[in-house]
Parts: sequence; C-alpha cells; structure tokens
Amino acid sequence: MHKTSSRLLALLSLLQTHRDWSGEDLAVRLDISPRTVRRDIDRLRELGYPITTVKGPAGGYRLQAGADLPPMLFDDNQAVALAVALQTAVAGTAVAEDAARALATLRQVMPSRLRHRIDLLRVTAVPAADRDTSQVDTQVLTDLGRVIHAREELRFDYTPASHTSADDPRRVQPHHLVTWRHHWYLVAFDLDRQDWRTFRVDRIRPRTPTGPRFAPRELPGGNVSTFVISRFRGNDGTTTDWPCLGEVVLHLPAAEVAPFAPDGIVEELDPRRCRLVLGSWSWTGLAATIGRFDTDIDVVGPPRLATAFADLAARYARAARPETGPTP
Repeated sequence: MHKTSSRLLALLSLLQTHRDWSGEDLAVRLDISPRTVRRDIDRLRELGYPITTVKGPAGGYRLQAGADLPPMLFDDNQAVALAVALQTAVAGTAVAEDAARALATLRQVMPSRLRHRIDLLRVTAVPAADRDTSQVDTQVLTDLGRVIHAREELRFDYTPASHTSADDPRRVQPHHLVTWRHHWYLVAFDLDRQDWRTFRVDRIRPRTPTGPRFAPRELPGGNVSTFVISRFRGNDGTTTDWPCLGEVVLHLPAAEVAPFAPDGIVEELDPRRCRLVLGSWSWTGLAATIGRFDTDIDVVGPPRLATAFADLAARYARAARPETGPTP
C-alpha cells in the first residue's frame, strides 16, 4: 500500500483526468479500500481541491474547475508530453504566443531532471509551405465561444477575402466554431442575407453589446461536419471523399486537437470536449490515427469505426502479453 502522501498524489492525478470516478474504481486503481478513498477525498478537500460528489446508482467523485484551484499535479511523463505538445503548437497556430509563454512557465517550475529531458526533446514545428500565416486572437475565440453557448446574436465587422480597407458589417446567429485546413471558422446564420455562412475567424472583429437570445435553427445537412465539407469541397483542389470517414468525441479542448488534425473538422462542444470528423483509407488506419490523442474517445459512428477500435485493442492487448519465446 502506498504511503499517505504518495497515495494522495496518485488520487489527485486520477481525478485530474476530468472524468467521473466511482469510489470502487478509485479503490481498485489505487489498491486501497473504498473507506480509504473517502478519507483521502476528505483530505484533498481540506487542502482546497473542489471535489464534488456525483449522484447516481454507484455514486462517485469529480474534480471541479475553480478560480482558486490549487496547483495541478503532473507526473513526469505527463509533464514531458505537455512540453512537447506546447513546442509543437508554437509554430503556425492560433495560440502560438500563448503556447510559447505557457511552455516557458512550465519549464521554470520543472525539476532539473525533467528540464534535461525537455532539452533533449527540442521540437521545431514547421508549418506547411502553403499555410496562411494569419493568426487568430485567442480573445476573439473566447468571445465567440461565449455567444455560441449563450445563443446570443452577434454583430461584427468582417474583412473580405480581398483584404480591402472597407469592413463588411454582419449580424448573425452564431452556431459553431470549427477548424478546417489550419483555419478557424464561425458557422452562423446571416440575418441580413437570410442564409447560412462560414466566416474566417481571423477576419472577424466582434462588436458590443451582443444582441438578443435566439432559438437555434436546423443546420443544412443535419450536422456541422456535413455542412462544412459541402461548403469547402473542391475549393482548394483537394477532396474529402475518403473511403472511410468517422466521427468521434474527444475529451480535449478543440484548440489542442486542431493543430494535429489539419485534414479533419474539429468542432468545439464545450471547454473540455470537441467533435472530430476525420477520414482515412482504412478503418484500422483511422482508428490508429484517432488513438494518438491521449484522451478518452467516444465513437459517434459509423459502427465499423467502433469495430476497428475493438480490433486494435485486442491486437495491442496481445502485444502487451509477455511471450516465453519466439513463435516457431
């Protein structure tokens, strides 16, 4: 059994995965009794961590976000993975400056052994030669995300593709934030033109105050992925007609997924989850590509993608079993 201090750190690390944990699951993962789990949860609460009890048949616990959340805990591998991800995000992304500052802050508080590992893993992210260098203000993304969730009408100035000096004022009902081929787009219903439109976020300058709340309309095509693909199909000389096209929900923010899914459509669902639509030449290849995101995955469809995940899981399980010798 772990000592109390190390056990508390292990418990906190599990709770920080942002999912609900039952007391029984935590007890199994930590090899302790459910009573000890409850006692350790109380200790963490006394230290200031906002852990709430989840209602349900089995009950459970969840670590809530809060303005005064104590410092987060990362194990060595998580800290190194985070640093590498931030290095990759620095070049050619919408959050380049913020990622660079976050990386500098993280490195300052790392113990020397981890700083040494990071120095050995210096990564230079080189954007594609044909990628537009325009950047998106993170405050604009935050503002758009807020009005989308609040279902409030939005007024903004929009610079046309010709980049002329005259701005084109718009009044819309915003519905989704998505990424497509390295760009952020706002999917919205244009009230003046009475039609659906996609707007490059880097060309948007929101106005205040926002307008009244609205009832959401039905998006053409049934979902945002179908709508975006239909609007951009063939515009850049590429095709989205993959033989295998799947849809999943990743338990990661859209901003963390978008830089690593340039050929997919990433839709923000909430601050901690996003929807990813991605294609490949095979179902197994698609499952493996999605599996590189180190997070929980909810398969939306089709069933063949779920089957591919199951096949890969069985294959990886066999590979993880120790062998007594080479197969004759």
